[in-house]
Amino acid sequence: MAALHFEILARSQANHARLGRVTTPHGSFDTPAFMPVATAAAMKGLTPAQVRGTGSQIILNNAYHLFLRPGGDRIAAFGGSHRFMRWDGPILTDSGGYQAYSMSDTADLDEDGVTFRSFVDGSKVHLGPESSMRVQNQIGADIMMAFDDCAPAALPEDGADERRVARTRRIVDHARRMEEAHQRTLRWLDRCVRAHARPADQALFGIVQGGTDLDLRRRSVEGVCAHDLPGFAIGGVAVGEGPDAIRRVVEFTAPLLPSDRPRYLMGVGYERDIVMAVAAGVDMFDCVLPTRNGRNANAFTRTGPVRLRNARFADDPAPIDPTCDCDACAGGFSRGYLRHLFMADEMLGPTLVSVHNIRHFQRLMMDIRSAIREGAWAGLLASWPCIARGPEPLPETRS
Repeated sequence: MAALHFEILARSQANHARLGRVTTPHGSFDTPAFMPVATAAAMKGLTPAQVRGTGSQIILNNAYHLFLRPGGDRIAAFGGSHRFMRWDGPILTDSGGYQAYSMSDTADLDEDGVTFRSFVDGSKVHLGPESSMRVQNQIGADIMMAFDDCAPAALPEDGADERRVARTRRIVDHARRMEEAHQRTLRWLDRCVRAHARPADQALFGIVQGGTDLDLRRRSVEGVCAHDLPGFAIGGVAVGEGPDAIRRVVEFTAPLLPSDRPRYLMGVGYERDIVMAVAAGVDMFDCVLPTRNGRNANAFTRTGPVRLRNARFADDPAPIDPTCDCDACAGGFSRGYLRHLFMADEMLGPTLVSVHNIRHFQRLMMDIRSAIREGAWAGLLASWPCIARGPEPLPETRS
């Protein structure tokens, strides 16, 4: 079989949303899809069965973290990440390009890739297009991402009046950096395509960059899509710009991508942003928000976030969300009990709230798919008040 098959089953009459299914060597998943992040081949505190029980059909591993520990050779010796972590469904691997961006203050970037200090032992490590492809081939992910140059999308904050000259210099430098990242991403994609050793059973996606510059985004789409790849991603969003800029970039870029291939918006995870992007024609999403916030006693609900450490929940007998069917809510665990677990540093608290949060996002995706199928987009917006409210401040980091 081909490494990936994508079929569109229905289209929304209200916007560009599509209902689809992606088939890989390790099974199928429905789109629009949300992928929980198992960064180091583990969903922190959860078993694969618990993750599957949330309705998750595909998960994400991070090639950068697995490259450093335990290493691609060792994972390959275990038969790839599916066998290593005991997950039998599709897996997508992030290439490490985002980590290169996030470590830009301490990493050395050049045409060959990124040189940085390992967080494991402090040794100098190099990651580039060829080594990223090699470790992703060893991991054995069903979908693997091209190694890209992810530059900051947003301009630095404005300085005081007396620093206008410095501010102008920063703007010029930023524009130059964005152009450099665009060109380098295209050159690295060429190298990734040549280095990809398993195209018959691993689908390689290209990544569109360009920051908030729409002309640069269009040029990036043209360059990346010059390769006949199984799918394409929008990268370089949620890296400093506000929600209005994210919307402008996604609504501009998504319709430019090939309509017969899956479209993946990388690292965007609040409910409002997901629904906006689905309406623009995006099919796949990932974010660490559900589990990272779950480990910090922050729960998502249809009406907005619940911060379980707050004292007002100490005697609250209600579940996190009475409409939720997750193991925490349907299992009868109260807000008061969950708060007690966090205050007592019991690991069951992070596990239960992480399960709830992942299920929350999978229930959102199920309702999105139903709304597309049944032509009920207005009903979706009415039944998820958190979409209209937008995100309240919660910790957010991709990995």
